[in-house]
Amino acid sequence: MNGLAWCVADRCIFAVAVQYSVNQMSHPKTAKLMGIDRGILYDSARTAVATLVSLLLARALKLPEYYWAPISTVVIMQSTIHPLQGAWQRFVGTALGAALGAVIATFVGHSTIIYAIGIFACGIFAALFRAWSAYRVAAITFSIVVLISRGPAWVFAWHRFLEVSLGIAVALVALQVSQRRQQTVRQT
Repeated sequence: MNGLAWCVADRCIFAVAVQYSVNQMSHPKTAKLMGIDRGILYDSARTAVATLVSLLLARALKLPEYYWAPISTVVIMQSTIHPLQGAWQRFVGTALGAALGAVIATFVGHSTIIYAIGIFACGIFAALFRAWSAYRVAAITFSIVVLISRGPAWVFAWHRFLEVSLGIAVALVALQVSQRRQQTVRQT
């Protein structure tokens, strides 16, 4: 087994231990003792475990801006809209903003007027792709790629897309696992 596999296996064991702690924290007696609704405890613990997994995976994969993975996990898990809708908006918006940002930063430049035109273009492309709700994320990602990228913009944009996509995937898996767990508990 290579170093990455050992690192991931070690982190998975830790995550199982944390999940055990989640179950204990969301126990009815713990919730009552703390004076907090059990659902809030469970949701907070579930989000903490998912962001931990996201963070550890991003670090294990040596993603340069690894913190975007757990941030994306929190954004999806704590969204006020349906998680699949939020995940789709974030995924499409990140892809659009990263691609457009890489193209403009590489072939056009970084002037303030070009930046404003790029933000406008994000809106136009979001509308053309029938993904208007992804415009906000596209504009944010475009801004990050154009204004912050160090080195080749394509590489920076690709890393940003991978980091965010990893966070989205972890959030969706965590939500699916927790929904199955809740269904199993209800059936027993």
